[in-house]
Amino acid sequence: MKKVATRAAVPAFEVMTILDRVAQLRAAGRDVISLCAGEPSGGAPDAVHRLAAQAHTARLDLGYTSALGIRPLREALAAHYRSWYGLDVAPEQVAVTTGSSGAFVLSFLAAFDAGDRVALARPGYPAYRNILRALGCVVVEVDAGPADRFQPTPAVLDAVVAASGPLDGLVLASPANPTGTMVSRAELAGLTAWCSRNGVRLVSDEIYHGITYPADPAAADARGVCAWELDRSALVVSSFSKYWGMTGWRLGWALMPEDLATSIDALAGNVALCPPAPAQLAAVGAFTPDAYAQAEARVAEFARTREVLLGQVDRLGWGPVAPADGAFYLYGDLGDRLGPFADSAAWCRALLEEQGVAVVPGGDFDAVGGGRYVRLSFAAGAEAVTAAVDRIVAFQEAHG
Repeated sequence: MKKVATRAAVPAFEVMTILDRVAQLRAAGRDVISLCAGEPSGGAPDAVHRLAAQAHTARLDLGYTSALGIRPLREALAAHYRSWYGLDVAPEQVAVTTGSSGAFVLSFLAAFDAGDRVALARPGYPAYRNILRALGCVVVEVDAGPADRFQPTPAVLDAVVAASGPLDGLVLASPANPTGTMVSRAELAGLTAWCSRNGVRLVSDEIYHGITYPADPAAADARGVCAWELDRSALVVSSFSKYWGMTGWRLGWALMPEDLATSIDALAGNVALCPPAPAQLAAVGAFTPDAYAQAEARVAEFARTREVLLGQVDRLGWGPVAPADGAFYLYGDLGDRLGPFADSAAWCRALLEEQGVAVVPGGDFDAVGGGRYVRLSFAAGAEAVTAAVDRIVAFQEAHG
C-alpha cells in the first residue's frame, strides 16, 4: 500500500458538505432555504462586471501577472487603507492573493515553521486550524466563551502559556466567524501589546470589515480596527468576497510586514504563480464610488435582516446567542431545543431533510462545545430568514 500523507488528514469543511446536499435536494425538486454559506447575495458591484466584460471584449492579455498582483490593483488597495483607516500603506506592502485562503497559506508559510505553536480562539473558522495542521504547526485552541465575547484576551493567553508553553503565533478574527463578535480598539491594543511582549506574530483576519452594525455609524472605528493601525509587524488578511460580494472571483490580499515581504513574494510565485488575471483587472472597479455605494446598500440590507432575526430569537427559544456585532451570522446554543438529537450535527441533518432548511452545526467551529451550537447565516435576506425561522419553529415543535 502506498503512503498517504498524514498532513492531509484534515476534516472536510462541513459547510461544503451541506451545500452539496442542498444541491441534491434542489435537483430533486425540493424547496430548500440555505442559511449555511457565508456568501452575500447579489454578487459583485456593477463596475467590477463592466471591467470584466471590457477585458474579454477587448481580448486583453490575460496571461500571468506579477506574483503579488497587478500594480493598479495594489495601488487601489493602498488607497482603500488611506480612505478607510487613515493608514499610509505602500502598494509594495500589498500582496494580492487567490482569495483570503491563499493569503492565509502564504502568511502561515512565511511566518511559521513546522512545530511552531499558533493559538486561535475556539469557536473559530475551521480552515485556520486545518491549514496550520497541514503545514505541520501545532494548533493551540483557546477557549473563548460568552464571558469573553468569544474572543481571546491577554489574561487567557497568559494562562495558556503558563499551562502549555510559549506561543509563536496568534490568529485573530474581528468580526469573527462563526460568532460575528468584534474586538474594540482598546482590546486590540491589548492583544498587540501582548504579542509584542511575548514575541508572538499576530495574524489578523479582517475579511468582514465593513460589514458591521455599530450603534453610531459615524464612529471612528465603525468598520473595524485594522491591526496595522497598532502594529506593523502583524499580518493582515482580507478579501473581496464579503463586503464586495465577490466570493467566486477568488481574490484576497495580505498586508505584508517588512520582514516577511521577500518570503511571501517568493512563496507566491511558487505556490500559485499569480492570482487570477481576469479577476484582478475587474477588481479595480471595486474601489469606485458607485461600487462602494452598492456595497454599503448591501450592508444596510444585512442590518435590516439582522434586526428581523434578532427579533425572532425568543421565538426560536434557543439558549445564549453571540451578539453578532459584524459579519452575517447568528451563532446560538440550541439549549433544550436540541430535543431528542444526540448533537447539533444530527439536529441540522434532520432539519434539512424534514423542513428544507440548511444551517451549520457548531462542531465545525468548536470540537469541544460546538455539539450544542448552530451557525445561521442571514446573508440570504429577510424574506428567506423569516421563512426559515417559521420552518425551524415547526421542526422544534414536532420534536418536542
